[in-house]
Amino acid sequence: MESLVRKRIRALRVAQGWSLEELATRANLSQSSLSRIENGRRRLALDQLVTLARALDTSLDQLVENAADDVVISPMIDGAHGLMRWPIKGDPGMSVMRQRMTDPPPDNPARMRAHPGREWLVVLSGTAILMLGHRRFRIETNQAAEFPTMMPHAIGAEGGPCEILGIFDRDARRGHQRDVAEAGDRGDAQTPYE
Repeated sequence: MESLVRKRIRALRVAQGWSLEELATRANLSQSSLSRIENGRRRLALDQLVTLARALDTSLDQLVENAADDVVISPMIDGAHGLMRWPIKGDPGMSVMRQRMTDPPPDNPARMRAHPGREWLVVLSGTAILMLGHRRFRIETNQAAEFPTMMPHAIGAEGGPCEILGIFDRDARRGHQRDVAEAGDRGDAQTPYE
């Protein structure tokens, strides 16, 4: 495990294009200390790992992670709303969702939702319409959209079914979970995008 962490530190430093001196300065370590850490001639201390993780713009968990066994992730299926969701292990706050849509987006702006967060989506098949505030965007197969969810938004299909893959940050996912729960309480067949 220790050898893996040392290799990650060096690989992340090299990927950033930083010299030993530059990372040592960012991590408030001497260049020789950092060199000995990377080469295994110095013991890894927890406080140094935390400092190095910050300097490398990563988390301590990602620096020491040893999860080679958990590569395949099965979806959680919400049959009531026609959704499949996959959590993103590297960032538990994010999730990926696949949804088939058949209805157009709502005509009534009052049915559009706004909540904290950010979303990214790609159309896997068909054509989707993204309503974002007072603007209407047509997104075709293999095109993507990214937007802040504080802007009132809704998405639907155009000219037949479409299938989308959406990525939600923690806040956007929470906002849609509340929308789905409220729709269930009202007995609506509301999608996460309405």
